[in-house]
Amino acid sequence: MTFDYLIEPLLKHDRAAFCCGVEPLDRYFRQQAKQDARKYVAAPFVLVEKHSGIVAGYYTLSATSINTGELPIEIAKKLPKYPLLPATLLGRLAVDRNYRGKKLGEMLLMDALYRSLQNEIASTSVVVEAKDDLARSFYEHYNFIRFPNHPWRLFLPMTVIAELFKDREETATQE
Repeated sequence: MTFDYLIEPLLKHDRAAFCCGVEPLDRYFRQQAKQDARKYVAAPFVLVEKHSGIVAGYYTLSATSINTGELPIEIAKKLPKYPLLPATLLGRLAVDRNYRGKKLGEMLLMDALYRSLQNEIASTSVVVEAKDDLARSFYEHYNFIRFPNHPWRLFLPMTVIAELFKDREETATQE
């Protein structure tokens, strides 16, 4: 089986035809993503079909913080008692409707989590804001945890992400 896609930073990719069917995500990608990258507000990454160069999906990463008091008590008690903890925001994630059903959302999510883990700046978690029930279910399928007082905001602790990629890291170390 060949791998037909490449994930890379947004550069001069054609964004005009992208359509995931969620208007705010489409509009952001077409009109704002490049500006956010240029102004260091967010780091957009695109999933590109190798043979055509068509953008099949994208996600963005940026810095954020978590108010320690907003975390579930059983998690907060294991963390330092700082009022704010550093985190990575997975701000947007979308797959073009022409590429649905190919597990590309999972591919984008795993790439975002791996990049977040590899970042040289401390981050306790990856945080997402689910747009709807379907998005929340998607993230919960990958063990994201709801913030108790914000049902659409979820997080995945970096310790869980590190465990997820432990085998990949051990293999890389051995090579």
